[in-house]
Amino acid sequence: MKQQEVIFRDLGRMDYQSAWDYQEQLLKENVRLKTEAREKGIDPSLVSTSNYFLFVEHLPVYTLGKSGNKENVLLDDEGLKERNIQFFTTNRGGDITFHGPDQIVGYPIIDLEKFYTDIGRYLRNLEEVIILTLANYGLKGERSPGETGVWIEPEVPGKERKICAMGVRCSRWITMHGFALNVNTDLSYFNHIIPCGIVNKQVTSLEKELGKKITVAEVKERIKENFEKVFETKLVSEVLL
Repeated sequence: MKQQEVIFRDLGRMDYQSAWDYQEQLLKENVRLKTEAREKGIDPSLVSTSNYFLFVEHLPVYTLGKSGNKENVLLDDEGLKERNIQFFTTNRGGDITFHGPDQIVGYPIIDLEKFYTDIGRYLRNLEEVIILTLANYGLKGERSPGETGVWIEPEVPGKERKICAMGVRCSRWITMHGFALNVNTDLSYFNHIIPCGIVNKQVTSLEKELGKKITVAEVKERIKENFEKVFETKLVSEVLL
């Protein structure tokens, strides 16, 4: 299979709504191209869609997946306002999670028909990118059976702790949303939710596991390298004007 090029853009620090709108814009353009191709009888896998991999750090926000339960948010509207935390119900999979500063959020908007049409494989590959990145820091990231994301010691009762949450959406095999890796994240924000709707399991970060702050820019480079390796692709950096 021909190696796919993926346009990489680092959006910097951005509010959740703006990043969501931008993802939707990129996804809809790709879906439009594929819809027009189908109407003309053209194989959609031959359409010149564009693949993207976005990085962003969000302002403090709780996001709820389409299968989630708002009761997993332990603050009322006034409590959210007092703490200056936004809240959004989204169209991704998964339940409740937190996004905020010093957390790397990755949004791949890719055409899986250019890779493989298997959403389960796609999620496992996203997890593998993070598992390899944690290994770069001497940490053993693992999968937890039946739970999407990356964990530390998932099979040790009382010690299970999630370091990376994941939730995606796929339309006409175009993906959006993605993962959130806690680097130097303020974990106290997770005290006000039941993370991912999973009771009695902890949340952790690279800083907490290693006992020191980690340079976010360095972790981003590791993720990019591992993304290229796992997805057998080439990232082409572009600056968003």
